[in-house]
Amino acid sequence: MMKCALTLGVSLAAMLAGLSAPSSTAQAFELFGIHLWGQKTDTSQQVPDPIDYTVRLDMSETDTKSLREDLEAASTLFTRSDQPPSGEAGLISRSLSDLDRLVARLYAHGLYGGIVDITLNGRPLQQALETGDIPGSRPVETIITVSPGPEFTFGQIAFKGDLPPQDEGSETSFGLVSGERAASTRILSAEQKMALALKKQGYPKAEVSGRDIVADHATKKLDVTLTVATGPRARFGAVSVKGTDVTEPDFVISQAMIPVGETYSPDALEAARKRLNELGIFSSIQLVEGDVDPATGDMPITIEVTERKRHVIGAGATWSSSEGFGVEAYWRRRNLFGRGELLSIEGSAGHIGDAGADDMEYAARIALEKPGVFGPLTKFTTSLGAKQEVPDAYKSRSVTLDGYLSRTFTDTLTGRAGGEVFFADEEDAYGKDRYLLVGIPADLTFDNRDDKLDPSKGIYAALAIEPAYDTLQSHAMFFVKGTASSYVALDEAKRFILAGRVSAGSIIAPSVDAVPATRRMIAGGGGSIRGYAYRNVGPRLNGTVTGGRSLVEASAELRVKITGTLGVVAFVDAGNAYSDSIPDFSQPLKIGTGIGLRYYTPIGPLRVDLAMPLDPDKDDPDYALYVGLSQAF
Repeated sequence: MMKCALTLGVSLAAMLAGLSAPSSTAQAFELFGIHLWGQKTDTSQQVPDPIDYTVRLDMSETDTKSLREDLEAASTLFTRSDQPPSGEAGLISRSLSDLDRLVARLYAHGLYGGIVDITLNGRPLQQALETGDIPGSRPVETIITVSPGPEFTFGQIAFKGDLPPQDEGSETSFGLVSGERAASTRILSAEQKMALALKKQGYPKAEVSGRDIVADHATKKLDVTLTVATGPRARFGAVSVKGTDVTEPDFVISQAMIPVGETYSPDALEAARKRLNELGIFSSIQLVEGDVDPATGDMPITIEVTERKRHVIGAGATWSSSEGFGVEAYWRRRNLFGRGELLSIEGSAGHIGDAGADDMEYAARIALEKPGVFGPLTKFTTSLGAKQEVPDAYKSRSVTLDGYLSRTFTDTLTGRAGGEVFFADEEDAYGKDRYLLVGIPADLTFDNRDDKLDPSKGIYAALAIEPAYDTLQSHAMFFVKGTASSYVALDEAKRFILAGRVSAGSIIAPSVDAVPATRRMIAGGGGSIRGYAYRNVGPRLNGTVTGGRSLVEASAELRVKITGTLGVVAFVDAGNAYSDSIPDFSQPLKIGTGIGLRYYTPIGPLRVDLAMPLDPDKDDPDYALYVGLSQAF
């Protein structure tokens, strides 16, 4: 009989400011655009005297697929064809709007001699506008005729005003190069680059004040002259806060770290916005730049914020074909004392319906997070948790008390260190035992990925260490584990992504059984070697997994995006755990392979992976299915 492991999780969270009465009307529910239950709301609006029409695009000259698709995407006559306008006047108005839109798209393709004509039942749009009516049958036959004309290239490029100095070897034309295709988007991009370059040099009010563009139809050249106005040079002045109710304004100012007295920099403001956003207590953040004082050059900054709801209640459920049902819930209080504190109370239960009360899994935890404890780049966290874990290899009841001081060193480098007390009462293949560990854990993380949930480039690397002493067994041990992943786009459009991950760990201890079972090195499962049962790969005693003192894992994925919302993945995972503190590879690597499907949502890719173990052991399934949000790593 084939054995299948299926893991599926669903989580729902409600943001509540207080208690509110439930609605008596059943509400509709949709997930990723799919209507699941309830009465679906009709969002269409009824318009008076709707008029139906058909639309067709005729191109009298070169008909390129990309140009045609771009014009149709820009045309409201096409994009809103299923929404009839109100009467003849509405259709005429929509057609007039399309004239400007389509001409602008021709300019974006460097086509400055193009002509756009629109007829309504054979009557030219201008004539219909003058008479105010559209005679003839219904639906109205609407024909857009486009003559693209020849492609223009840039001719003379000139800049006036106070230009920002350029670094040696950088482009002085800001992307405008004589002889290249004269796309209007390049002109707009050049203006933005010029203004940003000046802002980075301390001119917050810099702008392109003049634009002189001449199209020579005889030579098919576009001459461009841009005039730059720098405005006054400024430095950061006084910082104030608006919009706070619970949060203390001085805390907001200290966390923003705007360098008062230093030369204005948009990068400094963006860094301030990011730090404030990471607090998780504001739903909106705006940094408003004031007027520059002509005498001192000071420019005040006002931080305008909107506070989020302080209470958060969440609940979730999971189901696995091998582990039964599980439920979880949490309550959180944001901004506990008005300085960004977060209090969390969490609880969960697993193996519901799959085991008796003694063999179910439980967990409870209370945690406090305090940002800015020793300056804006530091954070203190502490938690007290208790749990019962019952995988196939062991049964453990444990209590953990910990505290960490975290520090942000750069945008990509963070670290933390702290203390931990861990008590465990366990039963496994070695028998029953108790442990009381006192440890000093620390970790360092480097992360420059472009997207945490769906990375296409960058590196993630983490190293964790912990020296610990078991006060009941009277011996010391040392834990170390490192992991690194990297991502490379194989094409410019980032449709093909190659991703890889490696992990290795070691425990220096007198023996395997001297280490708590929950802390031993064991592989297998969705975050390790897909296809194998969770924590079921490693050294065994009488057929039961005991775990080991070292671990090696590696994964590789080829991610292919087929459309804007769908993608496929091919992957292979390998790894094993070993009894000794240094992997001796006495047992070969366990390999799992499979394929996956990705559905890209606004919040991240929905992941479905089907994996098969190539060398299954006792309690391993024939195949496993994993469902989650975000890429596997």
